[in-house]
Amino acid sequence: MKTLAVIDYGMSNLHSVSRACEHVAGKNWKVQISSEADAVMAADKVVFPGQGAIGNCMHLLKTTGLDEGIRLSLESKPFFGICLGLQTLLTDSEESGGTAGFDYLAGTVRHFKRDLEDPNTGEHLKIPHMGWNQVRHNNHDHPLWQDIPDNSRFYFVHSYYASLENSEFVAATTPYPQGFTSAIAKDNVFAVQFHPEKSQHVGLKLLENFLDW
Repeated sequence: MKTLAVIDYGMSNLHSVSRACEHVAGKNWKVQISSEADAVMAADKVVFPGQGAIGNCMHLLKTTGLDEGIRLSLESKPFFGICLGLQTLLTDSEESGGTAGFDYLAGTVRHFKRDLEDPNTGEHLKIPHMGWNQVRHNNHDHPLWQDIPDNSRFYFVHSYYASLENSEFVAATTPYPQGFTSAIAKDNVFAVQFHPEKSQHVGLKLLENFLDW
């Protein structure tokens, strides 16, 4: 039986993520919530969900030793990041007074500007960006987009967004009001800013595609 490790660093909504993974997993998969680096490194695939402030997240990962498990997993196996699990993969973040990430992809996590307006209506756009929004595929052929229509709507809750130096690794963008990076893909790694576990059918399909990847 293959193992999917859902990383537990003490700050995330693990149970909704693990339940969603269990819902789409076949009989050959065991979904395991793990706070041990050894268990993460031993798993066949890894899901890294995250919420809260990135400063606290990186501190807890280093304190528990999970940071090393994540670094090794990024190099060696299918890896799926969710929300903060995407943002930590960049070089650094403006959040928490400036926080270093894993530097898997060159870039900075930036705060949305506070004076955002809808270009069509002039309406002020709230921060955090919260609710359903479109996800526009950049790489239509990526296996994780299989049977997920372009411009499908996923559920977001965030005040910061990933700004990559190399657009080659941007797998999707979302308008708010301009297109920000809502998914990234590089080699064995795929990560999203939205919450697939809260995104109904298309979110479950994305997780299913990851298990089939």
